[in-house]
Amino acid sequence: MKSEIIAVGSEMLTPFRQDTNSLYVTEKLNEIGVAVAFKTIVGDRQKDLVNAIRAALARIDILILMGGLGPTEDDLTREAVAEALSLILRRDAQLVAALHTRAAHWRLPMPSNNLKQADVLHGAAVLPNPNGSAPGQWLDTTFAAHRKLILLLPGPPSECRPLFDAECLPRLRAIVPPRSIAKRTLRAAMIPESQADKLLAPIYTTFSDVETTILAHAGDIQLTLLCSKSSAAAARRRVDELAGRLEEALEDWLYSSEGESLEQIVLYYLGLRQATLAVAESCTGGMIAQRITSVPGSSRSFLGGAVVYSDALKTAFADVPPQLIAQHGAVSAEVAQALATGIRLRTGATLGLGVTGIAGPTGATEEKPVGLVHIALSDATKTESVEKIFRGDRNRVREWTTQQALDLLRRRLR
Repeated sequence: MKSEIIAVGSEMLTPFRQDTNSLYVTEKLNEIGVAVAFKTIVGDRQKDLVNAIRAALARIDILILMGGLGPTEDDLTREAVAEALSLILRRDAQLVAALHTRAAHWRLPMPSNNLKQADVLHGAAVLPNPNGSAPGQWLDTTFAAHRKLILLLPGPPSECRPLFDAECLPRLRAIVPPRSIAKRTLRAAMIPESQADKLLAPIYTTFSDVETTILAHAGDIQLTLLCSKSSAAAARRRVDELAGRLEEALEDWLYSSEGESLEQIVLYYLGLRQATLAVAESCTGGMIAQRITSVPGSSRSFLGGAVVYSDALKTAFADVPPQLIAQHGAVSAEVAQALATGIRLRTGATLGLGVTGIAGPTGATEEKPVGLVHIALSDATKTESVEKIFRGDRNRVREWTTQQALDLLRRRLR
């Protein structure tokens, strides 16, 4: 069965608010074998919402509307569903009484517009909402001679999610044909998205029963594999078969077969080698340390580090000779190597990581453009460095630099 989620609210069509409920509901639907085919955001305009509802019912089996069930003039979800299906709204006496009781309990006034929350679609079941004043509704109906399930849920996450779990999931499990969805996420570092797709598309396109999506961000490629079958074992076998083929093709770029982050993998290898790490960061300003320490238990392997933004602190905290900076410049392979070695020796870590670069938009020269970074890694046997030029704004350069640094570390540890 296919579903569609419509998030209702003009605020989600601005840069200031996001729809997060649909992510939660999608995960829950996938767990019972329901695919989400469409997600739509519609503002608080009844005509637009009616059109979106009719379009959705023409193409899916389950429609979930979230938001627009409150007491204000622009809460129009009930009215839009009624218009789209030519249904009558009735005012439920028990809900009216519950609204008065709730207002009295909280010693709040009871404006007349609050009563619209007691309006129920003809034929719908009321879904209790213990966390708010607007109940949900469940409508099992027909549209164009086909059975449709329509769920109306409140918008606030603290109301929407518990109500969906308690009231909607049990009903859906009783109706939805048994299906199981298997999922795997593969992750690769520092391979361009176009190169990844050219390498992998000839493989995953042959698996027509597995949905493959590629998401790229700041040097990280995520491949998500989804397969729906009548049994969990059959779905898992198919996903694992494709995952194995993709892993072979990705070779050294692959760092995770189960969705782990690059920092998790780095810490895994550090623990496996009983090694420790310290960092000296200039242009990344502590972003590498932040990523590593975001993983619980990182203190077993990560000793710490220093943000050495000024030349003086490169010397004071990582023992970089001032004459080295004067000769080669702060952004150079020599200084990056000195940072890595100096922080390793200063902290007693097994490995030291040093990063320096020009994140921009200022500070560049003709010889050293914006985006130029040097990343060095040092242990007791050798110190190596890489030079990269990352395009984009300041934040993008810094994000790509942290990814490159962690990948350099991963490859050395592996």
